[in-house]
Amino acid sequence: MWMIYFLAGYAAFAALILLLIKNDKSRDIFVRGSAAILALVSIYFFMKHFPEGEELLSVDEKLSEIFSAAFTSLSTGIGIIAIIIGIKYKKLPAVILALIQTPLMLWFELGQANGILVRNAVFLDKISLIMILIIGIVGSLIAVYACSYMKAFEEHRRHDAEEKGEEYKDRRPWFFFLMFIFLSAMYGIVCSNNLLWFFCFWEITTLCSFFLIGYTRSEEAINNSFLALELNLIGGIALALGIIYFGSIFGSIELSDMVMLGKAGYGYAVTVPAALLSLAALTKAAQMPFNKWLLGAMVAPTPTSALLHSSTMVKAGVFLILKISPCLGTNLAGIMTLAAGGATFLFASFAAISQSNAKRVLAYSTIANLGLIVICGAIGSYASVWAGVFLLIFHACTKSLLFLSVGTAEHNIGSRDIEDMDGLFTRLPHLSVIMITGISAMFLAPLGMLISKWAAMVAFIDSGMFPLIAVVAFGSAATCFYWAKWLGKLTAGIPDAENTEGSITKGEWFVLYGLAFISMLLCVALPWISKYLVIPYLQGVFGFVDDAALSDGNLYIMSGMFALVILLPILLFRMPQKRIALNYMSGVNMGDDLSFRNSFQQSTRLSLRNWYMEDIFDEKKMNLWGSGISAAAILLTAALILGQLIGMGGGF
Repeated sequence: MWMIYFLAGYAAFAALILLLIKNDKSRDIFVRGSAAILALVSIYFFMKHFPEGEELLSVDEKLSEIFSAAFTSLSTGIGIIAIIIGIKYKKLPAVILALIQTPLMLWFELGQANGILVRNAVFLDKISLIMILIIGIVGSLIAVYACSYMKAFEEHRRHDAEEKGEEYKDRRPWFFFLMFIFLSAMYGIVCSNNLLWFFCFWEITTLCSFFLIGYTRSEEAINNSFLALELNLIGGIALALGIIYFGSIFGSIELSDMVMLGKAGYGYAVTVPAALLSLAALTKAAQMPFNKWLLGAMVAPTPTSALLHSSTMVKAGVFLILKISPCLGTNLAGIMTLAAGGATFLFASFAAISQSNAKRVLAYSTIANLGLIVICGAIGSYASVWAGVFLLIFHACTKSLLFLSVGTAEHNIGSRDIEDMDGLFTRLPHLSVIMITGISAMFLAPLGMLISKWAAMVAFIDSGMFPLIAVVAFGSAATCFYWAKWLGKLTAGIPDAENTEGSITKGEWFVLYGLAFISMLLCVALPWISKYLVIPYLQGVFGFVDDAALSDGNLYIMSGMFALVILLPILLFRMPQKRIALNYMSGVNMGDDLSFRNSFQQSTRLSLRNWYMEDIFDEKKMNLWGSGISAAAILLTAALILGQLIGMGGGF
């Protein structure tokens, strides 16, 4: 138990210290040291609890009272802060939502919740251990990367401020404070069984994301940060109502009790809070119609994008859905979640086709992949949850790698547009190989994400969800299209282009190579992760689980996968440097591989441009369709549940 306190407590302590450190060198040393401590303790914690099954842990009564009082104060304080900043910036929706949520939870926590006994405030299972590793390793690596990145970022901010004659203030102490508070809250989310504690940590991530997105304080950043706050406050209200409803009906505020009752088939009594918790998870996971806040987060510095999109913020949403998956399935809560996830996966994948901004491609890819995880959790079978857990693992590592790689490329070429990445393989060869590895891991066989998608399709067939096969097939086809376009850009070299990799710092290389190595290692270790982590977790949740989730043949595929991932970069770097043959370029090559003679005997400069099909996959249209379907499913579910409750007089 002490290690849980240490992980969350030390991250919060480090955040407070970083708020005070102004010196660059001292800050870098402290951030790297603290990141190393969190990563090592997370690994040790994982190894220590790995042999155990599910662990429901009680907290000393006096200590529990202290924690509960502190978390109640924190939740209330967060609501008050939201109200104050909403008034300051004249954002009425944020003020109204905070005024609904804060008194609601305060009334419950100070009233009825006082009479509810919490036997086990902490719940550790295999999926919690997996999340602790992701937070501790991937989250810490992002913090280390931010040391180098934010120096260059702040230099650009200072230069822009001087040109405009504006006052400049280095806000990095605030940035790193928010990052470590964020990590602290995530540790709390994945270990909390007490739903009131869970709610507090959930709201801390909401407030941190608001400040991180609005870091630059530009008009666009402020508007986007309030959009994130407002949409997540809607989710916070849904979470609060779910907790209040469950506590009022069953006299419990323990997440494990909800899951147990869901497995026991308690009907609408569990469907209602499950639907409300799922709605909260959909907002946090940026599912349609709530996805705009994640797209707006692109205005923030790259480490923020990596933190929100990969290892922490959005993962909290899908983590919750996977945890309560036994409460979903064929009931109204499950169908609502399934419809929202399916629409999001399909239409976000389509929307990504029309994007040339690399970060927006990554954002839509994130939203789409989270939609697939949501589908897996909504079905509620052990096979689908198996696929969902692996999608979560691979996505967290690979997408972090890609976001940080794009940030590094942007600093070197001055653009995040894919069309400006001509010759990147020549200008930034090592970074290009890292990006190629990350993109390949997202969609090529037989790498981890594709294996997980294949497992998801098998689960859909076994569950009789045949329409989902079409959703996954078309969505995956769109995925292949936009990843292949980007991959083609990266692998096209331009002769005699200047290599500019010397400007990339050792700290950035350490993080990028580290994440690339972890992504490859996960692919190789997939069968063993399944056998010793995921299947034991599923056995604890669902009872009987077929141990043959991966056959011996699949183990050989994993070995071949490792060979492919390792050999591809080696082969690319060991290609002969001399030209073997001139490229054909729609005309006679002029001898420099950069221009050709056209049909009018004129010299034409080579130009490689992708097809974005904006007329077919227009971003606004895709969002309209996806959000319309998701919103209709949510509203219809709400109407049906409300009708049932009215018909039953609110009782069961």
